[in-house]
Amino acid sequence: EGLNMGKYTELTNDNFEATTNSGVALVDFWAPWCGPCRMIAPVIDELAEEFEGKAAICKVNTDEQAELSTKFGVRSIPTIIFMKDGEVVDTMVGAASKQAFVDKLNSLLQYKIYYYLSK
Repeated sequence: EGLNMGKYTELTNDNFEATTNSGVALVDFWAPWCGPCRMIAPVIDELAEEFEGKAAICKVNTDEQAELSTKFGVRSIPTIIFMKDGEVVDTMVGAASKQAFVDKLNSLLQYKIYYYLSK
């Protein structure tokens, strides 16, 4: 376990709401023993860097945060939920390509821009 260079946010009951209540957030529910979770871990790190200042890229360790897993109905991992202003807008279960995550985040961020323009 080297130095963690990723800019993702580790979420717990204490900081979950404050982190996800405004703007766009990707939340990766994972556990250390989960193979597919380890596969997408580097992707989550990259997304955290690429979307820094634009979207919150977060992880929830389901072994330590059972309450959050239950609250969001996470039954298998990895489960990635996409949130917008505190609301779950999409869920992806299982490992996916980086592009799939990028497209989803961009579409949520895009929507925000149109929304502001139309107000």
